[in-house]
Amino acid sequence: MRVEEKELDEQIVEDTDSEESSEPGTNEAADSGEQNADAETEGAESNKKKKPFLGKDKKEKANKLQEKVDELEDKVKRQMAEFDNFRKRSEKEKSAMFETGAKSVVEKILPVVDNFERGLAGLSEEEMKQPFAEGMNMVYKQLITELEKLEVKPIEAVGCEFNPELHNAVMQVESDEYESGIIAQELQKGYTYRDSVVRHSMVAVVQ
Repeated sequence: MRVEEKELDEQIVEDTDSEESSEPGTNEAADSGEQNADAETEGAESNKKKKPFLGKDKKEKANKLQEKVDELEDKVKRQMAEFDNFRKRSEKEKSAMFETGAKSVVEKILPVVDNFERGLAGLSEEEMKQPFAEGMNMVYKQLITELEKLEVKPIEAVGCEFNPELHNAVMQVESDEYESGIIAQELQKGYTYRDSVVRHSMVAVVQ
């Protein structure tokens, strides 16, 4: 019986020792687990702190790119506007040059028209029936028709009120037919080209 009690006591001591030896290992595992959890928590918190900084950098880059795009768009719009103004200005200058050249040509043709009118006006009715006179009259009418196609028109004078923008008064006359300030006689026919005067009418105005 004493031997058995002795063996039982030894077995209890061994079980106690094994329990004591196992406790430190368990504590170490728990400590390492807690350290890993703390490390993960710190890593997550550091990542959370870094993300806003990365987003801010991207936003600043996007804003800079947008500013650059807006600047380039503004430059393109300005250049397009300048080109459009240049085109309109060139067309206007071209049109003005064309009108100046056309008016110069018309001014040189008008004396020819005057000579046709004087020559035909000096012919009698019998002479107007002659082939030569008829041919001259046909050429005159053709010339007037072509001038009308070019928007060259005679200025109305006799019976109209004097207009210094259209008429050039060279003398004053008395008239029972017209009132004062009315043109009674046309000494030289005037013409307009489109909206501008090529030659003023030379007229006599009732005083």
